[in-house]
Amino acid sequence: MMDKQMVMEWAKMLMSYKFALDEINTKLTILNEELQFVHNYNPIEHVKTRIKSPESIVEKLQRKGVDVSKENAARHIRDIAGVRVICSFTTDVYRVYDMIQRQSDVKVIEVKDYITDPKPNGYQSLHMIIEIPIFLSEGIEHVSVEIQLRTIAMDFWASLEHKIYYQFHDDMPESIREQLKETADMIGVLDRRMLGLKEEVQRFTEQVEAKQASSLAMGPPSLPPAPLPAPSLK
Repeated sequence: MMDKQMVMEWAKMLMSYKFALDEINTKLTILNEELQFVHNYNPIEHVKTRIKSPESIVEKLQRKGVDVSKENAARHIRDIAGVRVICSFTTDVYRVYDMIQRQSDVKVIEVKDYITDPKPNGYQSLHMIIEIPIFLSEGIEHVSVEIQLRTIAMDFWASLEHKIYYQFHDDMPESIREQLKETADMIGVLDRRMLGLKEEVQRFTEQVEAKQASSLAMGPPSLPPAPLPAPSLK
């Protein structure tokens, strides 16, 4: 049971993680709006954020076999603050990843690419653990945040797999595991098909624009000569 002082300390720690999420949200919003303005294209469909509850943090520390304290929470749990970035296409995932890791105040701690190398159950996503500074009245604090980048199709699969898994925990029937893995493979095929379709549309658009530019460069079509007036009869 936490006393009042400990509750206040944990609340202050979690507030720091909330501020870190605010910083990441602002960065993503700026990048997305800039791309929309400059290139008329926004790679981010939507963003979800969450902070682990104190109960979840305590449970995870106990599973790791370390003493329950806010210092150990910050040291041993790097996904207390989480951001999920949903993109349209796999190319957008890597584009957003590149934009995040090039931010001068973002320190990338770890990257796990489950898109190139999916988990055995079929899970696909790009995970980043980053460290970001937040500016408080007492000084600068560096806070770790987990960022998950995935496509709409990957997020659809992961959300439903999560619900199914927690119905069975470790007792999931093998037939259901196999079907989930097959579905994950289908999701991968769907993402590649949609990316190919997007690229084909882009090529078609560029061809149309090139033809229009060529027509404008040639100038307006010349008019045929006016017919000679008919001879008058006297």
